[in-house]
Amino acid sequence: MSDAKLRLYELVFDNGRSPSPFVWRIRYALGRKGLPFESVPMGYMEMSAVLGDRFKTVPVVGHGETMLNESWDIAQYLDREFPDRPAIFSSPAEYAAARLHDEWFTAVIMRKLSKIYTLDIYNSVRAADRAYYRKSREARFGATLEEFTAGREALLPTVRQDLAPLRAQLARFPFLGGDAANYIDYIVLGAFQWVASVSTLPLLAHDDSLRDWLNRGFDLYGGIGRDPRMRPLFDQSA
Repeated sequence: MSDAKLRLYELVFDNGRSPSPFVWRIRYALGRKGLPFESVPMGYMEMSAVLGDRFKTVPVVGHGETMLNESWDIAQYLDREFPDRPAIFSSPAEYAAARLHDEWFTAVIMRKLSKIYTLDIYNSVRAADRAYYRKSREARFGATLEEFTAGREALLPTVRQDLAPLRAQLARFPFLGGDAANYIDYIVLGAFQWVASVSTLPLLAHDDSLRDWLNRGFDLYGGIGRDPRMRPLFDQSA
């Protein structure tokens, strides 16, 4: 079945851009393996019609009759199904290290990014999806989107400091994975792709040393991370 066409089901926003950090992990994984795919874009309100009741989140990958979601499961599936292509995880140890990094990054960084950018996400989704997005997120947060993101500017210095372990690693290596990018890079690049899809508040200071790594990451696999619709990640003020 390895010769069947791969389909990547992904949510898109009003401008047609795919923002999901988890979808971006798989976009980078597919780029690493050099696998072409067909993008199947949809809005929140189209998911049931496109995917039925089986899947509630993206990414979803279709390959012949196989359908699966959860980015970790998809990445492992791609390694099993296409063993002749470059491995996404070179060893069980690399896989375990990436899982540990993901736990740290989610707990320390992603939760703060949600508080900073949730209202920006609402303002970026398709008009038909906004009522659903507001209702579902406000039920999750126990607050309006405006209340949840109030005072978000005060979180920026904390998030910038929390990214210090990444800067320390990148002072030694060109990528978080060492001499070459690996899934740890994809995890963090996916988050920055998410922010760049919606941000009205640049996440990073203008002189942040992460800039060089981000440029290398956006240039990976023929520049799949480059998109003129991306919003600035760096504060332009000196």
